[in-house]
Amino acid sequence: MRRRQLPLLVAPLCLPAVQARAQAAWPSRPVRIVVSFPPGGSSDITARVMAEHYSTALNQRFVVDNRPGAGGTLSALHVAQQPADGYTLFLSNSAPITTSPPLYPQAGYDPIRSFTHVTYIGAAPVAIVTNPRFIPATDLPSLVAWMKAQRDPASFGSSGTGSVGHILGEMFQRAAGVQLTHVPYRGSAPLLPDLLNGQVPLAFDTMPQYVEHFAAGRLRGIAISAPARNPMAPSVPTTTEGGFPSLIALNWVGISGPANLPPAVVEKLNAETWPGCAPRSCSGACWSTPSRPRPSGPWSSPLSPSAMWIRSAG
Repeated sequence: MRRRQLPLLVAPLCLPAVQARAQAAWPSRPVRIVVSFPPGGSSDITARVMAEHYSTALNQRFVVDNRPGAGGTLSALHVAQQPADGYTLFLSNSAPITTSPPLYPQAGYDPIRSFTHVTYIGAAPVAIVTNPRFIPATDLPSLVAWMKAQRDPASFGSSGTGSVGHILGEMFQRAAGVQLTHVPYRGSAPLLPDLLNGQVPLAFDTMPQYVEHFAAGRLRGIAISAPARNPMAPSVPTTTEGGFPSLIALNWVGISGPANLPPAVVEKLNAETWPGCAPRSCSGACWSTPSRPRPSGPWSSPLSPSAMWIRSAG
């Protein structure tokens, strides 16, 4: 009787070791990194830089899955509903985690409890960008004066409803006492050509993709929503310099996954994220103020000034 029971007693004792080996083997198949915006924008570029690095460092294929729409809430809900096995990750950012949830109260997820926020990558300021062929203003005071002189409200583009650019545009209208018409796009990539050809003369959008156009004179950086000037475009003043110190908003990005990711997966991602970002110059290609990811454990996503403005505005 005792001999027959022995295998039954040993099997449960072996189970934790088997589970540990299974977790240690991650990733054993391709991993998706879900992005809230279409190809071509800063979020997409960041995800592709990181996917390439993870693929090499972890000896497995990482692929980018672009799922734009509804201020990033569609992609966030998709990730939140996936198994917590490490094979679906999220390039989390300000839109679906901090600014969109108050605008989409029925989004179907909690921005903190529905995710494992693994590591922070960096943040970029929002730029107030004009096409100088259509708007002659050269700084914030002259931009406000130009807007007030127009018979009809000027249009401004953003990367989508609920994006940090959209919220900054709304904040700007209140602070400056002007009225604008919001034109939401499905990301920065489709917004840029319309801004260049004058379909929309003004944009509030994450800065990195506009830097080369500032240098070439095709577009003008009126101001950036950061406490200090940015080395990517040092000639562009801050909103504080332009007389609007309350207009501070940064679009941060990080790596997240569904709630309750295995600790082994979190540790591997934490260990590999910064080596993947810094040597590949994420600051130049993607985000202007990279910050070293937290070395251990999940991070709690920050509540940006723009998110706090949404809550206070009701």
